[in-house]
Amino acid sequence: MESPGRALWEPRRRGGSGTSPRVALERRLRKAKFEQQATLEGFGFNASPKLPAAEIRDLAALRWLHSGESVILFGPVGVGKTHVAQALGHQAVRQGANVRFTKTSRILAELAGGHADRTCDKRIRELIRPDLLILDDFAMRPLSASQAHELYELVSERQGRPLIITSNRAPSDWYPLFPNPVVAESLLDG
Repeated sequence: MESPGRALWEPRRRGGSGTSPRVALERRLRKAKFEQQATLEGFGFNASPKLPAAEIRDLAALRWLHSGESVILFGPVGVGKTHVAQALGHQAVRQGANVRFTKTSRILAELAGGHADRTCDKRIRELIRPDLLILDDFAMRPLSASQAHELYELVSERQGRPLIITSNRAPSDWYPLFPNPVVAESLLDG
């Protein structure tokens, strides 16, 4: 357990390895696996008057990341959830965090493949490692019992390590997608 007031991660500084800050930034950006190099500076806040621009700009301060909180971005298709998630991830990378962006369906396929070749524990460890994990397009379709369990394991293992989740559904609409509502409740509570 972290002590109060202590950051869960510290911005990385140039170490004795001789790696320049620019090279380190480029490496973290590659490892993040963003679909595009999105930034909030490049986001069209005027595209929709319903967008909570002030809240999004507040999220860009990354206080939630420093305190180990997670963010859920939900709304209809096309409002920019994925762009905002990647932009927040990009901002975190610029501040020294290790980030991983992925589609939720891809994570589920990776974990299912891990069961087939007995590397599931290794794959989960790789998803626990980043300071921030971004799961895009969460709750797109009903989950099997195995998929729900794997997501629960992943979120549980990341306890206290931030996530950004994007979804076209409000979190209250996720419950029917899980075969066991207790698992859904545990995920939302975690």
